[in-house]
Amino acid sequence: MARLWKIAVSLLSILSISQLKVTPVRAAEKVVLRFGPFTESISLIELQSIANQGEVPKNFKIYTKKLSSEEGRLFVEALKTKIPINVVAASKLLNTRIGTTILKDLNAVIRRKDKAGVQAIRAGAVLGATAPEGFSILNFIAAYPSKRLEIDLLQAFKFTQKLNLAFWRTQEFMIAISPRLKAKNPRLSFPFDPSQKGNDQVQILELKLTDQKRNRNIPVDIYQGTRVNTEKPLIVFSHGLGSVRTELTYLAKHLASHGYVVAALEHPGSNEANTNSAIQGQNRIIQPKEFLERPRDISFVLDELTKLNKRPVNQQLINKQLNQTVNQNPFQGRFATNKVMVLGYSFGGGTALAIAGGELQLEKLKERCQEKLTTLSLGEGIQCVAQELPKNRYQLHDERVKSVIALNPISSLIFGGTGLSKIKVPTLVLAASADKTTPALTEQIASFTEIPTPKWLVGIIGGTHLSLKDPSTTMDQNRKPITALSGGEVVGEQAKDIRKYFQAIALAFAFQLTPEAEQYKLFLTSDYAHFASTKAFPFRLITEIPSDAKGIIKNFVEKQ
Repeated sequence: MARLWKIAVSLLSILSISQLKVTPVRAAEKVVLRFGPFTESISLIELQSIANQGEVPKNFKIYTKKLSSEEGRLFVEALKTKIPINVVAASKLLNTRIGTTILKDLNAVIRRKDKAGVQAIRAGAVLGATAPEGFSILNFIAAYPSKRLEIDLLQAFKFTQKLNLAFWRTQEFMIAISPRLKAKNPRLSFPFDPSQKGNDQVQILELKLTDQKRNRNIPVDIYQGTRVNTEKPLIVFSHGLGSVRTELTYLAKHLASHGYVVAALEHPGSNEANTNSAIQGQNRIIQPKEFLERPRDISFVLDELTKLNKRPVNQQLINKQLNQTVNQNPFQGRFATNKVMVLGYSFGGGTALAIAGGELQLEKLKERCQEKLTTLSLGEGIQCVAQELPKNRYQLHDERVKSVIALNPISSLIFGGTGLSKIKVPTLVLAASADKTTPALTEQIASFTEIPTPKWLVGIIGGTHLSLKDPSTTMDQNRKPITALSGGEVVGEQAKDIRKYFQAIALAFAFQLTPEAEQYKLFLTSDYAHFASTKAFPFRLITEIPSDAKGIIKNFVEKQ
């Protein structure tokens, strides 16, 4: 999800951003905006002029009287936004069950006298994607098969108020519950700082593996220090949807500097390369089987690393720092493949929970995903792809996995009502309060109650979905529009305190599988969370949801 289900965002956020922030955009040659009994018209040429000049003329009464200055700014931003999606990819998406549902919901916003509304929206979206500069609202308007396009603003507001309900309910929940989670008489000092770099020099080697049975090429980056100790667990990292194995490089280096071996693998069916080819119309953004193949990727990598422990390497190894071929096996006897900690981010967080024993339970998912999908977050929308799997239950547990960290994981739909209760290992779940992609209340907090102890729930107040990612992978965020589903990410230098805290607790959690567990346990406490908090980002850590908060969770979740 690192690239956030690009094709869906391309259409859903662009088609909906106009209603959410703007509402005044649509028409082949002319857009008619209806607000109750009042209407106002604006031509495509005038909209193009607004996009070019960067401001809304004061003579448009609905804009000046109904929209705030911030909404006007977002309107202009929406007009200027271009999404690199081609006609083939747009057509494929809109012919899926999810795409059809989105089109039906949008049809209530765009008023049309005949019954060709859904077909007209689909045609405008597909034709709008033929423009060489990419899909945009203006391209959609120009391609819409009618000289007149009427937007019902009241319906548009209703439509967008439903968008990403889980995110907004998370905000309400955090306001309600935050006072209950403050530490009482917190500890003011700690014996050392686990966020600091360890003493080992870190080497990064690239290993190229191929699973012949599943026809999957799986590159793996191995981070290791000079003093590897097999009493420490092997740490395996699973990346998010549309992302890369380097998205937590800073953390992998930090753990390796403390004597851990980190294996960061890339899932070929849901990585950045797959997403890029999907944008070009060459494949789907995600196949249903990826919910099964990702945990199997981890098990396959563990099998291969076990072999490397025992014999000379027969694959080509590359030293990524020196860009040189490695001619000997630097791994022999170094992997603790029977004592593994899996660390997963976003979609990878769901992968981690699955391989830890969480059972995929798809009965309720298949019911939920028949409803209006515009009410869903992107995380829920991605899980809805699993409805195409033939069975309702899947168990993908690997007994070599002894603990997991799930960062902003997807979990609300794919694990059903009791799937997470089958997890068999210590689990740490991290949630960010301002995460639009995998909203904390539905994806992490509500499901946390199902996970058996020992478990920890870490809350980053003010953090967003991408805050934990390596700054090298989030440099383009400032240029992205802010919508109900994405944007507004706190990343890079802004999020350095979040990453520092995460380095500390990830290291402390890894040490729980070593003889030094007790020495590091104090960092997995609410006291340390309070100690590490900053004014911008208060941190919270609990091991159980407070009893009075469970009622609040139930109330919020039942509103879905």
